[in-house]
Parts: sequence; structure tokens; C-alpha cells
Amino acid sequence: MSHARQSGDPPTARAHRHVHGPIHGPALVLVAAVAENGVIGQGGGLPWRLKSDLRNFRAITMGKPVVMGRKTYLSIGKPLPGRTNIVVSRNPNFAAPGIVVVSSIAAALAVARGDALRRAADAVAVIGGADLYGATIGCADRLVITRVHLRPAGDTLFPAIDPELWREVARSEHAAGPEDAAGFTVLVYERHATHLERDEGGN
Repeated sequence: MSHARQSGDPPTARAHRHVHGPIHGPALVLVAAVAENGVIGQGGGLPWRLKSDLRNFRAITMGKPVVMGRKTYLSIGKPLPGRTNIVVSRNPNFAAPGIVVVSSIAAALAVARGDALRRAADAVAVIGGADLYGATIGCADRLVITRVHLRPAGDTLFPAIDPELWREVARSEHAAGPEDAAGFTVLVYERHATHLERDEGGN
């Protein structure tokens, strides 16, 4: 998942005020590759090569809107095909062919949700960087984490996954392929039901 290792534009306070509660309809999914020490990036790039996980990332996100920060988009270098690419940037002059640029995380999620509904997609994928992960993990429904079996130096970290809030529902182990720096484990987490959701489920 080379998609999301760099820190995106810092979220504004306004975005934080508006990003709350899960998206109704399409699930909000954070997709990231994370080393065993929590590192997701170093110097604006990836601290590993993991070609096998690129195929996994493509399968997870294909046909869905993907939300990313400007730096993450620039690290990819082009729009991801088969997906609506929504880029959060505070720079009013930033533009590129084949992407939708918005100025806030709240706007990005609104655009992504509308796109997912039009596509009949079951999820919106946030693919980085660290600022977007930090701003959206509180309202995400699911995490798809590639746990890379390395402990590299890095300057960008994924937010802590609190076991009180998240439960692991699936995992698959993958040995390192010929173009992989290490083996990895794909982990899927879902948010624990809140007290209100549990009460509603019992009615």
C-alpha cells in the first residue's frame, strides 16, 4: 500500500470540528501499510518496497473513492485509475488532471460519500497521509492495515489502534515475494459497537 505513507496537509481546526461520527451508508475505511514500530513514512517517501501489497491495495480500493492529502498524491504522482481521487489541500492554486481537490477533510468526506453512493460502492477509502489518518480514525468504521514486518527509521507514524475501540476480525499472512523488502500481515479491524448501538441491536 504505497498509497499513503506521507503526511498530508495539516487538517484545519474547522475540519476537526466537522469530522465526527461515522459515515452513514458507505463505510469509512482507513487503508495503510504500517511497520511494526508504527512507521508509515520517512522523508516524504516509503521506507520499504512491497510490490505484493500494491496488488492488495488495488483490490481493496478499486471502484471506490479514495481520499488523500496533497503530499500523498504527489508521492504517487498520478491519479489512481478506476477510483475517484479526492485530494485535500489548503493551497487554492493546487490542481491536477483527473483529481478532485477540496480544501478540508469534511468536504473530502462529503464528496467521497456522494461519489460512493453514485458508484454503488460500499466504502470510502482514506489512504493517507498521517494527518488525514489522525483526523479520520475517530469516525472510521474499519481499518485495513498491512503490518510490514520491519522496524525502519521514520518520521511519520500511523495513529495508535486502541484495542478498547477496535477489534481484529480478519488476518492473512504473506511471505515476502521477490520484490518485497519483508513479509507482511494484512489485518482488518472493525470498531467495537457503542453502548447505544448495542442497545439498539437488542431492541
